[in-house]
Amino acid sequence: MIEPATIGEHYDKRSPIGDELRDGQLHMWYWYDREDDASLTEAVHRMTRKVTDTLGLRAGEHVLDAGCGPGETAIHLATRFGVRVTGITVSEFEIERARSRALAGGVGDAVAFEYGDFTALSYPDGVFDAVLALESLQNAPDLDAVLAELYRVLRPGGRISFSDFSLGAQGDPARLATFMETLKLPRLPTLPRWLEHARDAGFEIEEHTECGPRVFGMKGKYLEAALKVRDTVTAKFGAAAVDEFSRLHHGFFAPRKDQIGYVIVSARKPRR
Repeated sequence: MIEPATIGEHYDKRSPIGDELRDGQLHMWYWYDREDDASLTEAVHRMTRKVTDTLGLRAGEHVLDAGCGPGETAIHLATRFGVRVTGITVSEFEIERARSRALAGGVGDAVAFEYGDFTALSYPDGVFDAVLALESLQNAPDLDAVLAELYRVLRPGGRISFSDFSLGAQGDPARLATFMETLKLPRLPTLPRWLEHARDAGFEIEEHTECGPRVFGMKGKYLEAALKVRDTVTAKFGAAAVDEFSRLHHGFFAPRKDQIGYVIVSARKPRR
């Protein structure tokens, strides 16, 4: 079992340069095709909007950003929808960076960032109107326990939207194993299995999609975008740090494009 502290260290090592490359959002990108000329930052923000729009947020609601990264997504939610956001992460770097970003953005009253293990949340039952989990459930040591906790802290009728990697085409198990070890993934469910986990926790599925070809399938575009700014990032962090960042991510690119899917799932806690 991968402990939360190990996941925190995993992100502490990767997040500083990742934050630089993706403008405060560490999750995946969304490109329509090879001819799509969106920048890396724009492609990542496109994924943010694609997932968060499914929550149907309303001004004044309280959102839990479970696995908040360096804070840009929470700030986006607060400024676009007029919601309050509590972001949790097990990465000390991410908490510090998120708080600094919120202060600079003038949204300190609307967002808060805390160290939080979502296998054992400190919040009362039913305190949140919505939960967002962008590529954070996949690292959960016990996925069913985490979903049960997120279900608990949602009010009746509250919504959850999450996005994560999924198992695509079969074959090349060694490549998949390398990918999972690199990202510290204890499992790689298919889309049907993701839905089953959510239903087992009590959620009612309302919308889901599989968009792997436009996400992991565009890994070549990410590499091109990263290479364009390599010199700038190296000037800020140093060659040794950039080389180590590249080494840590090497296994991410091991699978074939069709082996790694990407799911977006929206569900609701029953009103009863």
